Order: sequence, then structure tokens, then C-alpha cells
Amino acid sequence: MDMQGATASALLASARAGLAGAPREGLGEERQSRWRGHRIVRVGEAWHLGVLLLTDDHTLATAEVLRAADPGRRGYTAESARERAARRALALRGGFGEGEVAHIGWSVIDVDAVDAGGASGPLAVRDGVPSVRWSTAGGWMPLEAYLRERVQLLRDAVG
Repeated sequence: MDMQGATASALLASARAGLAGAPREGLGEERQSRWRGHRIVRVGEAWHLGVLLLTDDHTLATAEVLRAADPGRRGYTAESARERAARRALALRGGFGEGEVAHIGWSVIDVDAVDAGGASGPLAVRDGVPSVRWSTAGGWMPLEAYLRERVQLLRDAVG
């Protein structure tokens, strides 16, 4: 993927092409209904590339990642562990399979805004280069190198 001076949208399209056939993970949304109760339902799937999720049509910023699981009868010492187990159970109740990854709370990144020199989610143009903030501590790196590395990691995990 040598796309010197490429736009974020071109880099992301190239990454999608390189991911063809690689496994995707589930995208979930919380739903509340009178009849089915509170649950996390599948609304799509995406390739998980660190802080980014790529669908066929969109680029998303990751948020909460969990595995669907039955909370069982564990004795949690921390309230946070109890809450996390309850969230995993919501995904199971919503149709995710036991142990399946569910991405919740993701947001759509406006790639056109980034291509226009702006920023959206973890993507921005920095010194004329499409870049990604790969950590909340503020580490920026060129999007091209980030995608190359993440695509390769995902391909290696499969192959």
C-alpha cells in the first residue's frame, strides 16, 4: 500500500480491499423493548483495526468491546466486574453467540471531513498527512502506516 499523498478515503478503500476474506466482528446497539427487555442486538459487522472499525461503507471509531457471555453465578468483588458481566449477558440475550465479540457505542467517522483537511473521531490531517490518534494519550501516526500494520496483523491472525 504505497499511496504517498493519498486521501484518508483512498487509504481506507485500499485497506478494505486488503481485508477481503478476513474475519469480521459484530457491531451491536443497545435496545430496550417492552416485550424483549434490555439487550444488545447485532446491527452489522466490521473489521476491527485497533481504534477503527471498517464496514463495507463506513469507517467507525471503536468504543466498548465485549464478549457475549452468560454472567453465571460468580462472586465479583468489584462493582465494575459485575457491570461488565451484565453487559456481556445483554449481548448474549440480544443474539450474539457465546464468546462472540460485540462492539458497542461506536461512532461514524466523517471521512469526507478528514479528506477536506479536518478531523473526525481519531482521524485528522496533520501537516498534510492523513493521521490516526491510536491512543487516548495522544499518539498520532500516519494513517497509511497504521492501516498497513493493522491489516497485516489481522491477516497474520487468520493465516
